[in-house]
Amino acid sequence: MYLDLGFEHIIDIGSYDHILFVITLCGIYILKQWKNVLILVTAFTIGHSITLVLATLNLIYISNYIVELLISVTIFVTSVFNIIHKGTDYSKILHRIKYFTALFFGLIHGLGFASSLRSMLGMEDSLILPLFGFNLGLEIGQLVIVFTILLIAFVFINFLKVSRREWNLVISGAGAGISLILIMERINMF
Repeated sequence: MYLDLGFEHIIDIGSYDHILFVITLCGIYILKQWKNVLILVTAFTIGHSITLVLATLNLIYISNYIVELLISVTIFVTSVFNIIHKGTDYSKILHRIKYFTALFFGLIHGLGFASSLRSMLGMEDSLILPLFGFNLGLEIGQLVIVFTILLIAFVFINFLKVSRREWNLVISGAGAGISLILIMERINMF
């Protein structure tokens, strides 16, 4: 049940900011780099799992307004990093930086999932299995998004002959633009 809820939550168009983050996170990769992307997305999942648990147990709380603003900032920062980086290959050090950044940004995104999950948990006696199921569902949903975007990139790069740099600029530019609009909207909510 909670596995389905986690999966549905991440692929729901209402979670477009989380979807956009995952797309921009893997927007610079191609299909043959799927292992790197898998590790990157798993680092993100570990991060959001930690804060999801802490927030669901009411051990931490940050206002939804601030969380939504910070989620938009993570999309913007990830997009700008992708645009600035002009190469197609990353050093091991750069990969590690991306993994730790994904983990840290996952901590922020977990706070965004927490408010939804808290209301779904209701009167559960134990939170361990529901939290595990929800997180596993989120991870599966994220992987569906990742492999979809990698397959689309494969088609554009290999069949339509779009350069990787142009693909990156389109995906990351769209992510930067949308996230900038979200940042402005969320700042105006204060």
